[in-house]
Amino acid sequence: MSNDKPTAPHLDDAEYGEILRQAINQIRTARFVIAKQVNSSTQSIYWSLGKLLSEKQLEEGYGSGVVKQLSIDLKNEFPDMGLSPRNLWNMKRFYERYYQADTKLLQAVAVLPWGHNLLLMDKLQSLEAARFYANETLTKGWSRDLLLNAIKMDSYSQAQKQIKTHNFDHTLLEAHAEYANEVFRSTYNLGFLGITEPVKELELENRLIAKIRSFILELGKGFSFIGNQYRLEYNAKEYFVDMLFFHRGLRSLVAIDLKIGSFKAEYVGKMNLYLSLLDRLEKSENENSSIGIILCADKDHLDVEIALQDINKPIGVAEYQLLLPKAELQSLILNELNAAK
Repeated sequence: MSNDKPTAPHLDDAEYGEILRQAINQIRTARFVIAKQVNSSTQSIYWSLGKLLSEKQLEEGYGSGVVKQLSIDLKNEFPDMGLSPRNLWNMKRFYERYYQADTKLLQAVAVLPWGHNLLLMDKLQSLEAARFYANETLTKGWSRDLLLNAIKMDSYSQAQKQIKTHNFDHTLLEAHAEYANEVFRSTYNLGFLGITEPVKELELENRLIAKIRSFILELGKGFSFIGNQYRLEYNAKEYFVDMLFFHRGLRSLVAIDLKIGSFKAEYVGKMNLYLSLLDRLEKSENENSSIGIILCADKDHLDVEIALQDINKPIGVAEYQLLLPKAELQSLILNELNAAK
């Protein structure tokens, strides 16, 4: 190998910023994949031990002596695995809770941290609710405390009340549509922007760009920001997408159109055009159809339904909130005070 050091090219701030952004995304993605693999391996062991205890029909009470001795012997062999009697009973409970569950729920709990699974078992009876919170945790990277808060706020029931306003079922393949339905929500909270008075669409966009990391966290895991006012040129005309993202799981470009007021039917036609241009000009061969999200201050689901009726591009309409819920606002204030100290 040559000892000559390569000459570093001159990079402006924007070019360096893009390198930094991509490096951070690579590290975060790798960490997430590794964490999922570790959790999956651990849960596989716990599942097998729980199945063993269940099949031997051991119950707390008469079986306590057996499990206690098993814990002692296993800890001598594997001292770092958390094989206390209580945890062994939890493994049995884990197996018996989910062994008849559907595949998607099993896949979700298999990669959750064990503490999250214990919380789901302690706080929930419904398997549908467990699936919802497990998917939300994986999508948004919730800590155990955030998961507990979501359960206390009954986020599952709130989500069931929200009517999905999109045409994914008609414009995407079944598996892709189901995943898109899980990724995108009906409402997004933009309280982190600190907006307390009316703003114009461009200002809203600029504030989102300034706090793009917070916005990506609100969107959920898997999103990478490509750019704002993304330029598309076709037939000697220029078009600009407010915000353009890429979702790794969906393998789709995601265009977001920001609107200050209530939803209007004509917004759908504009988004349909953007998606056609993105599919024609930007989409790679191995990527899926581009998806559009119209993010507005308010929507009527009947208006959205009729506007999307004959559209062949996948489009969703979501609302945004500019004020934080009371509980989140109090938490934010406490965090700010603690940071100041």
